[in-house]
Order: sequence, then structure tokens, then C-alpha cells
Amino acid sequence: MSNEKFEDKLKKLEEIVERLESGEVEIEENLKLFQEGMRLGKECRKMLDDIESKVSRVLSAEGDEVKTEQFDEPL
Repeated sequence: MSNEKFEDKLKKLEEIVERLESGEVEIEENLKLFQEGMRLGKECRKMLDDIESKVSRVLSAEGDEVKTEQFDEPL
């Protein structure tokens, strides 16, 4: 995984989705974009999981019990 920030990876992923949805990309380029999008999506998910784990550790250090909740809005 590179040292790119989450926001940068997400922006690249959004750009890839826009290009794929445009229908103006040839099939070979579609495959490359799809593969890159999958890689970026996986890296973003890992980054979010790592952040969630850190937040849980911080919260558990503040008290005896950690209450976890689902976010209301999906990414």
C-alpha cells in the first residue's frame, strides 16, 4: 500500500468510476480501470478498518466498555 492519503485514494476511485460509467473507454482500458478501482477500493477499506480499530482502542482506554455502532450513512 502506498503512502497516499485516504482522501487522495477516494478521489482517484471516484474518477475511475466516472470514466467507467461514461462508456467512452475501450474494453482494454475498462479492464485496467476496473482493476485499479478494485485495488483502490480494497486499500480504502483497509485504511477505514485500521482507523476504526484505533478509535476503538482509544475509546476502550477511556472506559471499561466500548460501545460500537454502525454509521448511519454508507460511504
